Amino acid sequence: MGTPRKGDNRNPLTTESMDMTAAETKLALDTEFDRVQQWRAEELERAGYPVRDAARLAERNDVDLHLAIDLISQGCPVPVAVEILL
Repeated sequence: MGTPRKGDNRNPLTTESMDMTAAETKLALDTEFDRVQQWRAEELERAGYPVRDAARLAERNDVDLHLAIDLISQGCPVPVAVEILL
């Protein structure tokens, strides 16, 4: 595991310390990931992206959500914004 940084005396969370099985932990993380993707898609739709484009952009963690919204709010056509972002 290595030496902890100075002043860092926290123990890393483990499935045992959270009283969860590995499968439950993965499910919780997957569910959280899905919720974040759904939220991102909703924000992109609210900004003006069609559902399909919003979903494509939302699933890409390398797409900056703020940039995506700013492009549309500044008048960039959706197809051009998608091309820039992807």
